[in-house]
Amino acid sequence: MHRSGVAMAWNVFKFCTALRGLGSIMILLVLGVVGVTYYAVVLTNYGPALYDGGLYSLISLAVLIFFHCLLVMLLWSYFSVVLTDPGSVPPNWRPAVDEERGEADPLNNGSEFTSLQAEPSNQRIRYCRKCNQLKPPRCHHCSVCGRCVLKMDHHCVWVVNCVGALNYKYFLLFLFYTFLETSLVTLALLPHFIAFFSDDEIPGTPGTLATTFLAFVLNLAFALSVLGFLIMHISLVAANTTTIEAYEKKTTPKWRYDLGQKKNFEQVFGADKRYWFIPAYSEEDLRRMPALQGLEYPSKPDFDSQEF
Repeated sequence: MHRSGVAMAWNVFKFCTALRGLGSIMILLVLGVVGVTYYAVVLTNYGPALYDGGLYSLISLAVLIFFHCLLVMLLWSYFSVVLTDPGSVPPNWRPAVDEERGEADPLNNGSEFTSLQAEPSNQRIRYCRKCNQLKPPRCHHCSVCGRCVLKMDHHCVWVVNCVGALNYKYFLLFLFYTFLETSLVTLALLPHFIAFFSDDEIPGTPGTLATTFLAFVLNLAFALSVLGFLIMHISLVAANTTTIEAYEKKTTPKWRYDLGQKKNFEQVFGADKRYWFIPAYSEEDLRRMPALQGLEYPSKPDFDSQEF
């Protein structure tokens, strides 16, 4: 029994190590898909069509403008997720108030903290045995990153990072702009894809035709897969929960952090509408909305629920 437990722990460790090693490969894969798409849309099909004149030139111009605008927002959001720390627990963090009752926290007393920490039945205090530190509300330990992450949603191999409190908005925008971009490319290349199966002669070299075919298939596949993922996360934002929390509370009919769809949305995107569609927050939102920092979250005052 002991040996099987050790083997299982070792397998998990190797799995997590392998995920960390995928970092640069996944970024290169994303950039590779973007490169193939750019070559097929801009350099092979719609770029040269600008010089044909007539209505098709105007259509090509419109496609290229929308394509480049969405591509800029996609890459901006993507690298914001990759480069932004999802949120870590500050050193020696202690809760200032009782999360359940709003009273002064007895953790300020060192001796009481020791006894409370050692008491497993105390649900008000969350402690990570792997990091040997207290965990703020909605914080979870990531085995891949090897640390606790504030409001952790999941570890995403595509962005080579955890998705948490400080980059969840950027991740959602990445999904949003990826869906719009891949849908645009799919529609733009659809006539060229259909032409493959017609009896008419198709202009272009075998290499350009193969690239167009590949770009269409890749973008169609990404558009369909991202759509499902985007719908799932929209439902999570509407309920003010995360992927991990949704799994853990699947038998719980109510959720203490569900403040209504408008406030739930602002907990992720902020209250300033000018910043909703860009991977950034206004200084005012960061100052007056503690939830955007990942350590404190407003909850229903009369709702009695255990923390996860």
